Amino acid sequence: MHSNKNNLQVLFEDNHLIIINKRVGDIVQGDKTQDKPLSEVVKEYIAEKHNKPGNVFLGVVHRLDRPTSGVVIFAKTSKALERLNKMLREKSIKKTYWAIVKNKPLEAQGTLIHYLKKNPKNNKSTAFTKASKDTKKALLHYQILKKLDRYFLLEIDLETGRHHQIRCQLASIGCPIKGDLKYGFNRSNRDGGIHLHARKIEFIHPVKKEKITIIAPTPKDSVWDATI
Repeated sequence: MHSNKNNLQVLFEDNHLIIINKRVGDIVQGDKTQDKPLSEVVKEYIAEKHNKPGNVFLGVVHRLDRPTSGVVIFAKTSKALERLNKMLREKSIKKTYWAIVKNKPLEAQGTLIHYLKKNPKNNKSTAFTKASKDTKKALLHYQILKKLDRYFLLEIDLETGRHHQIRCQLASIGCPIKGDLKYGFNRSNRDGGIHLHARKIEFIHPVKKEKITIIAPTPKDSVWDATI
């Protein structure tokens, strides 16, 4: 894994939180691959920057899929973690994503409601139009922000945070995300990632109670560059 402290992109940091712009391929939390997770890289960064010997506390508030880039919040204290977890449950953390898709959605903007069923065997979700056993309701709002040469840039506001929700829901309306082979795009991206980026996050600081708005720059590549 190519993560090291030098190319960690810190978007915000105070005594309670640290917010990172995750790169494609970085894994937020350890898994069976044994690759070094972003959480460990951030811990090392904090230990070095603040000269903290011993174990650094770092709470993972939420995750992003490995092939996705963008904003990830970590908590630096257990109090902040507890409050952020509560805010997530109450849906008071607003997340906005950007996705690049090849096909134009029928409507310029809309709301997608599906019922997703996760298959742990192939780590994939399937979207259904009606609820049934083991499905979870998934809700998002999208709008077309820009027409690119061969693609469309969509902005997505998530209401629920289901497994592969944006990837699965967009694919189910015939708009798979660029590079997302798992959900029906025809070819992979060179870096193995997909053109889905957690662009913006807005919430009230769990301790200071002031409004925080963080925007994550998009990864450097010709397609993302065309969106700016």
